[in-house]
Amino acid sequence: MDIDLAITFGAILALLVFSAFFSGSETALTAASRPRLHNLAQSGNRRANVVNDLWHEKEHLIGAILLGNNLVNILASALATSVLITLFGDTGVVYATLGMTILVLVFAEVLPKTYALQNADRAALAVAPVMHVIVVVLKPFSLVIQMIVRVALKGFGVEVRHALTAEASEEQLRGAIDLHQGEGEEERHEREMLRSILDLGDVWVEEIMVHRKEVVAIDVDLPPAEIVEAVLASPFTRIPLWQEDPDNIVAVLHVKALLRAVQAAGTDLDKLDVKAIAAAPWFIPETTDLLSQLQAFRSRHEHFAIVVDEYGEMLGIVTLEDILEEIVGDISDEHDVDIEGVQLQRDGTMIVDGKVTLRDLNRRFEWRLPDEEASTIAGLILHEARCIPDAGQVFTFHGFKFEILGRKRNQITSVRISPTDDAAAKDDGGKQAAQG
Repeated sequence: MDIDLAITFGAILALLVFSAFFSGSETALTAASRPRLHNLAQSGNRRANVVNDLWHEKEHLIGAILLGNNLVNILASALATSVLITLFGDTGVVYATLGMTILVLVFAEVLPKTYALQNADRAALAVAPVMHVIVVVLKPFSLVIQMIVRVALKGFGVEVRHALTAEASEEQLRGAIDLHQGEGEEERHEREMLRSILDLGDVWVEEIMVHRKEVVAIDVDLPPAEIVEAVLASPFTRIPLWQEDPDNIVAVLHVKALLRAVQAAGTDLDKLDVKAIAAAPWFIPETTDLLSQLQAFRSRHEHFAIVVDEYGEMLGIVTLEDILEEIVGDISDEHDVDIEGVQLQRDGTMIVDGKVTLRDLNRRFEWRLPDEEASTIAGLILHEARCIPDAGQVFTFHGFKFEILGRKRNQITSVRISPTDDAAAKDDGGKQAAQG
């Protein structure tokens, strides 16, 4: 009898070890870092490849773990109950319940899961080969269980989805970016760039284009010498050429092509045919999103496009550099505010030009100003105020106070922005990063 008891207690102990293995494996395989293990798999780590294979069959993995864990726990409890009833009679049921609850909770659940959570990647690599075999063996049973679960859920109107939707995947990725730790300048800039990449498909070229009022263009009918002089006075490498009407863009002149032609012409610039050496203009609609435009720039090997509205009227220009700056931001001294038109004041407020875009402000200071209805800070104020404000008027919305400092005709030219008392504490981190 003593030998039988020893064998039974040994079996219970072994079952508890198996239960701890299943519990720890579940935590390790679900908490392990997919990016890190993916990199290990790419570098040739076989166990990392096994972990990736298990992730691809997540339903079968979870089914096998739960099936195995419940089997060993129930069997261990049944054996313990049987032994304790033999030793203590009916009271043994109470002893078995209390004893197995404590043993399973402490040694088969909390302990292995705590260890696996603290060492998720290493534990996942360690258990992966064994779990792969268990998943293969228990796969037929898990398939039956999953079928029963789907039928039961369908009866309640719930449909099981095997993959995340595109929107859910993007939200998951944005959440991971927001959880990216670190308050330093480098970490903040990384978050800016990652968010900007995800936003490319939701931003139109009209939001980042250079408005036609600010476009430097040259009359193609001017004498060649004057055109050369105007090109040399311009800081740009590509310049639109217009004819008869400044909105009638007929070509785009590249400075390098002009220099080659000037070198070939020598001192006789009157021989230059500027329109002949210029490239044909590329017109794109204002409703083109930045992701599509970036792909178009790459496929056409172009860097410059003319933005037009639905009537074919020129609205402005957009370049490859404009889109890239939406991702990496403007290049400036690391200790300065890297947005043109923003001046930090000693009292913590900012004086902002009306044409500064909301995207730039949100990205640089990690604000949440809405940019669905307006693209610039002036546009946001007009949208929220529902009127054209006068200089000196103050508005409060979205956690900030906006004081109108300047207005030219119907255009807001300068605004002082300061957080409200409720938002000041929340915004301190962004301001410190801006001042750093």
